[in-house]
Amino acid sequence: MPTVGVKRDLLFKALGRSYTDEEFDELCFQFGLELDEITSEKELISKEQNDSKAAGASDVILYKIDVPANRYDLLCLEGLVRGLQVFKNKLEAPRYVRVSPVSGQPQKLIITKETAAVRPYAVAAVLRDITFTQERYDSFIELQEKLHQNICRKRSIVAIGTHDLDTTSGPFTYTAKPPSEICFQPLNQTKEFTATELMSLYRTDSHLKHYLHIIEDKPVYPVIYDSNGIVLSMPPIINGDHTKISLKTKNVFIECTATDLTKAKVVLDTLVTMFSQYCSQPFTVEEAEVVYPDGKTCLYPELPYRKEKLSGEFVNRKIGINESTETVAQLLTRMCLLSKLTGVGDQIEVEIPPTRSDIIHACDIVEDAAIAYGFNNITRTTPRSYTVATQFPLNKLTELLRQDVAAAGFTEVLTFALCSKEDVGDKLGKKISETGAAHISNPKTAEFQVARTTLLPGLLKTIAANKKMPLPLKLFEISDVVLKDKSKDVGARNSRRFCAVYYNKSPGFEVIHGLMDRTMQLLGVKPLRGEGYHIQAAEDSIFFPGRCAEIFVDGKSVGRLGVLHPNVVTRFELTMPCSALEMDIEPFLGQSAEALLTLDIPMQGVFKNKYLTQEGVRPDQRAPLTSTKTVFGDLSSPAGLAALDSYLSDKSYVEGFMATQADTAMFDALPSAPCPTLCHLSRWYNHIRSFQTERTHLPTVKKELVLPLTDEDHDDDDIDLFGSDDEAENEEAERIKKQRLAEYEAKKSKKPALVAKSSILLDVKPWDDETDMAELEERVRSVSMEGLLWGRSKLVPVGYGIRKLQIGCVVEDDKVGTDLLEEAITAFDQYVQSVDVAAFNKI
Repeated sequence: MPTVGVKRDLLFKALGRSYTDEEFDELCFQFGLELDEITSEKELISKEQNDSKAAGASDVILYKIDVPANRYDLLCLEGLVRGLQVFKNKLEAPRYVRVSPVSGQPQKLIITKETAAVRPYAVAAVLRDITFTQERYDSFIELQEKLHQNICRKRSIVAIGTHDLDTTSGPFTYTAKPPSEICFQPLNQTKEFTATELMSLYRTDSHLKHYLHIIEDKPVYPVIYDSNGIVLSMPPIINGDHTKISLKTKNVFIECTATDLTKAKVVLDTLVTMFSQYCSQPFTVEEAEVVYPDGKTCLYPELPYRKEKLSGEFVNRKIGINESTETVAQLLTRMCLLSKLTGVGDQIEVEIPPTRSDIIHACDIVEDAAIAYGFNNITRTTPRSYTVATQFPLNKLTELLRQDVAAAGFTEVLTFALCSKEDVGDKLGKKISETGAAHISNPKTAEFQVARTTLLPGLLKTIAANKKMPLPLKLFEISDVVLKDKSKDVGARNSRRFCAVYYNKSPGFEVIHGLMDRTMQLLGVKPLRGEGYHIQAAEDSIFFPGRCAEIFVDGKSVGRLGVLHPNVVTRFELTMPCSALEMDIEPFLGQSAEALLTLDIPMQGVFKNKYLTQEGVRPDQRAPLTSTKTVFGDLSSPAGLAALDSYLSDKSYVEGFMATQADTAMFDALPSAPCPTLCHLSRWYNHIRSFQTERTHLPTVKKELVLPLTDEDHDDDDIDLFGSDDEAENEEAERIKKQRLAEYEAKKSKKPALVAKSSILLDVKPWDDETDMAELEERVRSVSMEGLLWGRSKLVPVGYGIRKLQIGCVVEDDKVGTDLLEEAITAFDQYVQSVDVAAFNKI
């Protein structure tokens, strides 16, 4: 969320009254904003730099207010005050009007065809007879910067230029030229530069260097001239000094060049509507004419007002309130959405002003109504339907596989979802165009250019960074890859993959093959061609010829395994052979695999029994019960009902993720409806009762949970076949039993508890080459925690004369974790740059 900083006194003056900090915080909350911080310019500089830099800075109180990212109309003091005043019914929302010039033709901006190669669109407008003060001028400049960072995406989509119209003359020409042919005096400079020289000049500028990449690789640069050949600006980098605005400026010419015309219109509308209140005719904007290369002409700004219709009942239902249609219309009007009743039923006509480009759908209007009503005023209600949240099946399968693969001796790693083109292309012996990788349009570094299509490069790079670790290295990862898919609305989809590598002096293909067999065993897939899984020889540039196999499950390919090609190993800077396995795990989410891995019913055994089916029988007309005994106990007893209620506390169904015959059988085993105090059982009972008409069509069960009737069930329950007539003998036996239990507990309590410990080797990197390593070690050893014992240390050369501290320690696992250690050590930020775990071994 963008943060707007406004001076408190100016804000209160504009609002017409003063507030305490608590009162203004509450007002912001009611309006859907958040008062993030109360500070001052001096305090900010002192916090970000130091006290000496803050000397002479202003002590004026600043309010830092968090604004929703789509509310561009609240990014300046003018829009914020206007919105709050309308919200408090102290002001009517203004109506913005586009007017023609009083004399002569509108200012004209002509676009040439050369701009198509860089920034093909432009819009323009004029703020006529505007009056600036220092505060208004600062707010005007700050709004431009906020828009640049927000909707303009750091000027890559839209760049704003503002010019003193009285220092130039139209018509204006927007064209593009080679950088060597563009020459002008840029803003705040004393001499002229060519565009090439400017790119070199601003390469070290802390503010402008971030925008150079937008056009520096283009053959031509965009530029705007007036009728006399004077340069107004070279978007999106810098304006010309000749037309800079000042406090004396009366007429402002605004131009926005863009790669997206819609965004350019929104930016222009936002800028002129916010500051048109300072014109001699408030809230009026003078139009400008834009001529496109094909001869088409358009007048800007458009300042569009559009109308939407929706019913009061729809708004009430979506929010969960019950207000009259007239009240709903009043709520929307308070949010600068002028609304009125149409007279047709409970229909409301909502007028959306040009300042509210965030209103796209009816749900956006409903959200504004909810804000005006007050979220805290909405009555808390209980949902009409009860459900129990369960883990997403794919994630459940992933977690279970992670545990078992780790138990097989492999170490899990988590790598970046983005990688370089070389990682998934050249290094694997493939062409990047054939991989189907999704490319990042504006990558920040060469390491993050595309979304990965395979997990293998991440694992190999992890091995390359840990080559000094003891062999063998056995790593695995279960994460998503991104694949292009035209059938998806975003053009790509995620696919969950399992990848494992074995790195040693010998390839270890048998280790990877064994891991695959173990994985298939866990997934319940039999080694059978056709209905199970099998492997067959395949060719792949990633693997050594003749040492690659493709994995088939139910006749479909799900992955490959084999020994990596020596070229692949070498390209990832490895020196020893490596075997790898990669397979897609989503095909294993079938009913059998899901039931095998996600069923957590605490059963002592499997009981064979046929469930009775009762087609067409209502719940109140069920046949007499044949058995109430289940694996949870006898459901005719309070203990059995309590056990079933506890089991259903985190489950929607008795078995799996949908209603099955197990649910209907358990339902039939209940003698009657459970009491309301057993809330989980009651919720399940009411839900399963709704399936009575379709119970015979429910899926069959995997485990039978209702015990069959036995002959003993029909006998007199009061007869104790193993009882004793001698009560004294029973008392003596009970006394001996209690005595033996007490002796066992006493003996058990004296047995020392096993304390789990680990040996950790930490790499502590100094802040720079001037860091006192002795002082650094002393500070590290000053970290004291219960269960922590520091060991030996040494200084290890890193390069360029810099050494890192390598120090060992022994910790008790349940008291000290690596994250706790890293946090404590990195607190010495003047000495420590980072802390890495070099080795971690259980003792």
